[in-house]
Amino acid sequence: MFLRDLIVPALVFLTPVLPAAAEPVQLSCGGVAKQGGLLMCTGPAETDIRVAGEDGADARTVRTNDEGHVSIGLTRTEPSPLILTSGAPGVVPISVEIEPRNDVVRVLRGVDCDKVDPRTPEQMAHIEKDWLAKQAAYKIFHEGPGASQGFQRPTDGRMTSPFGPERKYLGVDKNGEPCESSSFHRGYDMAAPVGTPIKAPAPGIVMMAEPDMYFEGGAVFLDHGDGLVSIFMHMSEIGVSVGDEIKTGEIVGLSGNTGRTTGPHLHWAVQWRNQATSERDGDFFIDPALLLELAPEQQTAP
Repeated sequence: MFLRDLIVPALVFLTPVLPAAAEPVQLSCGGVAKQGGLLMCTGPAETDIRVAGEDGADARTVRTNDEGHVSIGLTRTEPSPLILTSGAPGVVPISVEIEPRNDVVRVLRGVDCDKVDPRTPEQMAHIEKDWLAKQAAYKIFHEGPGASQGFQRPTDGRMTSPFGPERKYLGVDKNGEPCESSSFHRGYDMAAPVGTPIKAPAPGIVMMAEPDMYFEGGAVFLDHGDGLVSIFMHMSEIGVSVGDEIKTGEIVGLSGNTGRTTGPHLHWAVQWRNQATSERDGDFFIDPALLLELAPEQQTAP
């Protein structure tokens, strides 16, 4: 036997066998694809996703977590279709049709002019103090299930004012002078006599618990995780403290008639915060009623 007969088999034995390249994880979304709703999407883990209208309108970037999940809030004027594009190679962009809203203008009369149009230095100082406290709280993100476990109504009262419509406030001050202000309604109002228990619609951690905010009155801010924060306003009594871990259905306080109101009720708002950025200017409110529409198969991203 010659030396060359021993060398060739050895070379064949040492040739590596490379595994087939894995297919990239593609984007997919569930949730409620309506203006003011919430998309619950999956894709490549820890990857930037560009979200924009077909013509690039309202572009923003979100980021999937280490399991590839991300919740994407939809503004009340969200364009349709919405194009989601991954920063990972080989991932195909997807198009999501967004159902439009049909909001109307609502006029509210007889509002306290000091709440409609704050005028004194003391009132402005109160508002600034509240704003600074909210901005500080919104910068802190807690771990939590977000919308994956679904949402329940925080009280059984009937809906008295939906999310979305533009609201024009009209009043008369103590000198008989008229005042007015306009803004869109950022929450979901429910009839609730003073003293009605308010229950957590989903688990979370209390990030603010303030008894006397200028516009909100008595208010609790509950961080559900995944960037979602429930805000309960106009409360007569607060039963939780900052840092408390709250379970679904646990009482956080009692409804009232504090802050800017025209009568006793619960104002429930939900803010979506973009966890991909430290800038809070791009955060916005979404429609709490749409979170109640999440079907069981939509409550966890596919």
